Amino acid sequence: MAVAGIDLEVEEGQVFAFLGPNGAGKTTTVRMLTTLLRPTSGRASVAGLDVYRQQHEIRRSIGVALQEAGLDALATGRELLELQGKLCGLSSETSRRRAGEMLDLVGLTDAAERQVKTYSGGMKRRLDLASALVHEPRILFLDEPTEGLDPASRQSVWQEVQRLNQQMGMTVFLTTHYLEEADRLADRVAIIDHGNIVAEGTPAELKATIGTDVVTVAFHDSGVEAAKPLLAEMPGLREMRPEASSVTLFVDNGTQAVAQVIRILDGAGIEMAQVAVAHPSLDEVFLKATGSRLEGAETAREEKTDGNR
Repeated sequence: MAVAGIDLEVEEGQVFAFLGPNGAGKTTTVRMLTTLLRPTSGRASVAGLDVYRQQHEIRRSIGVALQEAGLDALATGRELLELQGKLCGLSSETSRRRAGEMLDLVGLTDAAERQVKTYSGGMKRRLDLASALVHEPRILFLDEPTEGLDPASRQSVWQEVQRLNQQMGMTVFLTTHYLEEADRLADRVAIIDHGNIVAEGTPAELKATIGTDVVTVAFHDSGVEAAKPLLAEMPGLREMRPEASSVTLFVDNGTQAVAQVIRILDGAGIEMAQVAVAHPSLDEVFLKATGSRLEGAETAREEKTDGNR
């Protein structure tokens, strides 16, 4: 997916999350900023360096962990990090020292002498993160760093990112399609959809743009079409977003709205599968900005609910 003239600025020391569905243009943007893909037009600078004219200097200033970790399965974790250090121009002694420091940072010291092929998915992600940090970059680019990881491994990567930012002051540019990841880690979030930035701000600022409570009504079968004209006339309704099997209502007072929804639908004989009220989340921000929910958002909500029971 090509990007369509995006405009963004990331301040030094921030964690900046680029949030959007697969195919929205996140990886294309990262590849351009990390000099792996030449932009066809426009201007961009990274660490004050021009992506057209100063590619070599940019590569020395950044660390990059892409979606697919390029790790030698037969090397040990320590060997891989020492080699990465040498490729980045560090001396053998410095490479050994930095490899040890990075293994300790990401919690892999005990597995340092094992071959990478014996590592779990979460361990490989952390090793890839360590390899991006060996040369002490100013800026770290992480492209979908927790894609495909189990919840425990995902939490581990999040902790490492927070530690890098908070303890080392490292600027982090993160792409993700996980709402909770952006909400938890980012100082600022930009939502990208079909190559365009459709919303940007701090997580709190973005949630505040909703300005309402959110009521979600789930239906069986064809209940959405029958319910839409009835709910559209409900007092206090600011906006309604119908989906395949549910309707999201942005309302002034969520508690009152739930009672109204139940009364209206019961009176019309329309059966609901579920009704829930919540304060705005990034899920609702994304829905309002793009007209659809982020893929996997419903699954994430269910996982979180199940985990709290």
